[in-house]
Amino acid sequence: MKSFLRLLLLITAFCCFHFTDTFAQKKKKYVVNAYVGGFRGLVNTEEIDADKLTHINYAFVNVQDSLAVLTNLATDSTNFRKLNELKLKNPDLQILISIGGWAWSENFSDAVLTPTSRLLFAKSSVDIIRQYNLDGVDIDWEYPAMRGEEGNVFRPEDKQNFTLMFKALREELNMLEKEKGRKFLLTAAVGGSKSFIDNTEMGLLQPYMDYIFIMTYDYGGKNGTVGHHTNLYGYGNSSDVSSADQSVKNFIAAGVPASKIGLGAAFYGKGWEAETGKNNGLGEKRIKSVPGGGYSKLKDSLINQNGYKKYYDKKARAPYLFNDSTKVLITYEDEKSVKDKCKYVKKHKLAGIFFWEYFNDPKEYLINEISRNLD
Repeated sequence: MKSFLRLLLLITAFCCFHFTDTFAQKKKKYVVNAYVGGFRGLVNTEEIDADKLTHINYAFVNVQDSLAVLTNLATDSTNFRKLNELKLKNPDLQILISIGGWAWSENFSDAVLTPTSRLLFAKSSVDIIRQYNLDGVDIDWEYPAMRGEEGNVFRPEDKQNFTLMFKALREELNMLEKEKGRKFLLTAAVGGSKSFIDNTEMGLLQPYMDYIFIMTYDYGGKNGTVGHHTNLYGYGNSSDVSSADQSVKNFIAAGVPASKIGLGAAFYGKGWEAETGKNNGLGEKRIKSVPGGGYSKLKDSLINQNGYKKYYDKKARAPYLFNDSTKVLITYEDEKSVKDKCKYVKKHKLAGIFFWEYFNDPKEYLINEISRNLD
């Protein structure tokens, strides 16, 4: 009987060691961060492929009266519980709250204006993490010291207060780390423009940060023209065309280490009607914007269908569709462009990749490509 028990213990120990060793080998080297929209209500967490992610940023938490606020407590609390359950599939997965976003950034400037208001904001943000057993805070202020959505409050002092906000948040998270005995993350989604860098102190604030996610999408053409919205490189004859590559270079020059930078991928397309069909609409004057749609929808119903022909801009490393009869161009991300971004992450030793938004591609065409290329 003793021999049998000894054998059983040896087998159990071997299996545990083998499982741990195998799991360690599978742990991702690069960040793969998905923004998941909780603002719509309940999240279908059973449709999230947790094994292919390292982080989920829950979008969004609001800012009201200098506090981080859950505006729909019933669905938010349920979503946090269900997102945490994904750790049963992937124990390394980390869940962060993302505060702000395009629609909820109007009160940031007031919230971080004074030491007292900054402390209130930082404490309320970390209290959400503490209460729901989450893993960190992500800030998506669009934009400090610049106009974002119509009606947003912004002021020159935002430049310094942006830095002081992260300092206050880091101090609160440090206290939570001592309380809980584990690491908590502080990240930010930041605009990809040079003007964002000019209106912030990226070199001063980056020491407080774990990752800085550059929103290398929503570019478009210059001066009201039709252009790519999530291109990796510049294109055309202009030397100052926005691109992911230029954004990364600008942030590194501003003092952000490459190892902290996340490169953004768009899981949705953007559409514009061009004034003419010259050059398939690229560089032409915009007449109006039109719906683009998520990538699954684009791939299944528009690419080389319904009057849309697919083109690939080799210089920009970006696909686009053009409908010659309606003069509508749709700019988007596909498997090839995502693969190129993954190669770029590896080549330039960036932290990884992130994307907006998980459910824009429910068939997982793009997340599967990222998983194949960022292991």
